[in-house]
Amino acid sequence: MLQLEQVEHRDGDRIKEGLLRCDACHVGYPIVRYVPRFVPNDGYAEGFGLEWNLHHRTQYDSRSGTPLSRMRFFEETGWPDRLDGEIVIEAGSGSGRFTEHALATGALVLSLDYSRAVDANYASNGDHENLLLVQADLFQMPFPRDLADRVFCFGVLQHTPDPRRGLESLISHLRPGGELVVDAYVKTIPRYLFSPKYWVRPVTRRIPPEDLYRLTSRYVDLMWPLSRQLRRIPKLGKAINWRLLIGDYSDSIEDDQVLRDWARLDTFDMLAPKYDQPVRLRTAARWCEEMNLSSPEVRRRYSRVEIHAKRPVA
Repeated sequence: MLQLEQVEHRDGDRIKEGLLRCDACHVGYPIVRYVPRFVPNDGYAEGFGLEWNLHHRTQYDSRSGTPLSRMRFFEETGWPDRLDGEIVIEAGSGSGRFTEHALATGALVLSLDYSRAVDANYASNGDHENLLLVQADLFQMPFPRDLADRVFCFGVLQHTPDPRRGLESLISHLRPGGELVVDAYVKTIPRYLFSPKYWVRPVTRRIPPEDLYRLTSRYVDLMWPLSRQLRRIPKLGKAINWRLLIGDYSDSIEDDQVLRDWARLDTFDMLAPKYDQPVRLRTAARWCEEMNLSSPEVRRRYSRVEIHAKRPVA
């Protein structure tokens, strides 16, 4: 059981700085800038903390002028737009682009991220009374087990040291009968062998994130005039841009500056993570079987493998 031991700075009914203490383990956890911190630093997710604070609003629908985030949240989860009275865990919130839409359902959202991205998320969503946001490890979530009605985790598992164990952790926090929606990069032999990012990642993932972000941003700016021309090529232009490690969302976003911001974000995101472990469809299906999940559905959507399942009632 966690107890509030110390309050250093209170802002109305919100605690900006303070200390939580675990009665059982006698360990203290600081509250920093309104967010309880259950990990001492970003660890292997340092690059994500950098990118999501630099691009804290880049992928929000209000910034992109498109409903991309809302569409992905509801299309991928298949959940109704009202979840009043339910508890939803979001594992790996990033800047909060999906947190925003989970909160709009009326559910109590328990959201976590391993990195300082929680600061960006809090800046955008911290005023919602149905949000509990923490900086914590997906493998050791500070939430009770058997708690959540629903859990979702988008774009995170492949960036952990052990995607299978991460899935097990998510399941353990679902109540019996609770619903799980998870995705990860899909692994195919052609995609893994012939994707340029995997050719250069052995070098780039060792570069300090701040230095790598400067390099990738300069690369995107240098290539941008060519990228504009390539995207005009019917059917092939977008694929060529992605092969050149330039994220291309021109089929959904029209504003050139917004497109460039997304490209800067995506190029860094491709090359910076310490871990990038895509998952085969049959591997994901085997995990569902081994974990005895109910009503498992494993499918490929675009470049992702999606897992939809429920925790068994008994």
